[in-house]
Order: sequence, then C-alpha cells, then structure tokens
Amino acid sequence: MAHTGSATATRIVELELIRLRPAPGGRSADTDGPVLVRVADGEGLCGWGELPSATGAQWEALTAGFAPALLRHTWRRPTEAGDAWADLPRDPAVANALDTACWDLWSRQRGTPLSHALGGERTALTAGVTLARQVTLESVVTEVNRQVGSGFRRIRLEVEPGWDADVVRAVQTSFPFLVLQVDCGGRYTESPADLDSLRAMDGLGLLAVEDPFAPGDLAAHARLASELRTPVALGRGLSSVEDLDDAIRAEAGGAVNVDPTRLGGLTSARRAVDRAVDAGWQVWCGSSATTGIGRAAVVALASLTGAALPVEMPGAGNRSRDLVVPPVRAHDGVVPIPLAESGLGHGVDRAAVADRTARSLVVDADGPREVRAAREARGRRR
Repeated sequence: MAHTGSATATRIVELELIRLRPAPGGRSADTDGPVLVRVADGEGLCGWGELPSATGAQWEALTAGFAPALLRHTWRRPTEAGDAWADLPRDPAVANALDTACWDLWSRQRGTPLSHALGGERTALTAGVTLARQVTLESVVTEVNRQVGSGFRRIRLEVEPGWDADVVRAVQTSFPFLVLQVDCGGRYTESPADLDSLRAMDGLGLLAVEDPFAPGDLAAHARLASELRTPVALGRGLSSVEDLDDAIRAEAGGAVNVDPTRLGGLTSARRAVDRAVDAGWQVWCGSSATTGIGRAAVVALASLTGAALPVEMPGAGNRSRDLVVPPVRAHDGVVPIPLAESGLGHGVDRAAVADRTARSLVVDADGPREVRAAREARGRRR
C-alpha cells in the first residue's frame, strides 16, 4: 500500500484461492464447490470474496487470468479494481469474488464497515427466505409455519405451471397477513394456459412475480408487466447494469433482484440499485452465495436506502456450519448490520475453512503455488 498525497494507492501482493468441497446436505445438486478469495495488501490487511460454485473453467480463469491481472494492477478505490480484468473474457461470478474482496480490503484499510463504504445507512434489515418446491400443499404450509415461527416476514415461493396459484392460496389461508412473492424460475411461456396461471396469481396480493419467462425475453416480460397489477421482477436475465438499463427502457418489470454474483460484484450491484431506484423500481438483494462471506457482502449492499424489500437469508432448519464468526443469520426475522468492525464485519473461521478445503493456491509475484490445507493455522480468525 503506497501513500500518494491524500489518496492511498493499493496494490495486491498476494491472493489466496481456496476451493471448498460442497457443503454436506446442501440443497444444490451442483458438484462444483465454492471458491473463497483472499487478497492481501502487504501491510497486514486482507479482504475476502466468494465464488459460489466454481466450474473447472472458472477456476482456471481465476488462477491463470483474473488473479495475475489483479496483482499487476494498482487502484485507489475498489471501483477501479475491475479495470484489471476488463480485457479478459467476461465472467461476472469470478469478477464478483475479486471485486468483493477488494471492497472488503479497502474498507478495512479505512477502519469503516463495508456497509458505510458502499453508502448504506441502515442498521438492520428485514429478512426474507425462499421456500423450495414441496411435495404436497400440506408440506408447504408446514414449512412456511416453521419459517414464520422463526420470525421471517416474507416468504418467496418457488412455483411452476401446475404448482402456483393453489400453493399461494393454501399459504394465505393459514397465514393471511404474511407477505408473499413467487419465483417462477423462467418456467412459463406465453401459452394461454400459462398466462391464465399468471393472471390467477395476479389477484392474490403478491409482492412480486419474479422471472416468469425465459431470461432475456424482455418483450414477453414487458407484455405481462403491462397487464398485471403485481410487479414483475427480474433477476436471472440480468448479468450487467446495461442489461438492467435495457429492461427499464423496455418497461419489462417493476422490481429487481440485485445479486452481486450475477452482476459482476459490489461495484456493479451498487450502480444497479441506484439505476432501479431512479426508474421507480422496487429492489431487494438476493444472493447466490453459499457461505457467510458472500452473504455478509449482500447484507452490506442491502443497507443501501434504495434496497427497501427484505434481504434474502438462509431459512430456519439450515444447520450447515458457517465459515464466518458470528454467522450471517436472521434473528427473529431481522438481520443486524455489523457496524462495530470494519470490512465485512465478520471474522473468517480458518478452522472451519480448513475442514472444507479441497485445494488451496497462493498467487503472488512468483506465480501460483499449492498450499496444503493441513498447514492452515486451525482456529485462527482474520
């Protein structure tokens, strides 16, 4: 870290890339485990980011392309870190891991919480949870009851043709004051039957109908948005701020799920929140993150005033060991924003990380080298 007048230039001197084994009992059938990224500035400070599910190609891009490029790059604000990989083939998820790590490092250098570094003002957030498709309507109601009993105030139901309006009605019968939204996962078409199903849900007072059609089909979303009273929300089809701009111009929705992993990092995600708010769209911060490192970054992003809808959190019954201390969880439906510590506000539990490490590389000026998980200082937290 070099001081240049009133500005501080940062140069990353070392990156640690840690490929984790998938969490046991995880919801996803994806066999690709997450990758944690640690960047160090040579002054004893580091920042962390997460690539939620890294394919072999993404691991190669990170180790052979993105990481060496960042080592060669000097930046003064984390918004400039992305210039390092601007000429590489675009991969938003890989970029997000490094961009988040740089934001974490930068805020630690200044002794400020990441939420404040991003411009957030909130001290706590309302939490929402997604409920995966269940086997029966009775099991849906039972699972919703467990989440409501844990304090969650917004439930996001995964729906599909033939499993939609009746599911919402069943939940509303038992929980008439619960805030509900549906995630369609792009499973609907503009067939008469599918449109009738979407219209049926429109009369049920939902917070949003998310991604009804295939990602990128802005015309179909615009036609539906013009017809429904319920806001149409977009998420999966947005991989950049430019995609969001296109959707706003097309009037393809009225709400957006801002996920830094899909958008390429906190830098782009913060811009997306601003763009959506300026357009009058509602915003919530969802997350593809599978560890507390990624979730902590999303909590910091959700502290922005414009991200007014409940932030996505793991639900009750999720017993997987988190990799940060304290764990990133909702308590009675509320997520506290850590303000007493700088950066992400959570210490990384290196013992927990070592227990799940499948492979670890350190990349510095001498190139990449393998690190054995057993060499990690167990119990050490940074």
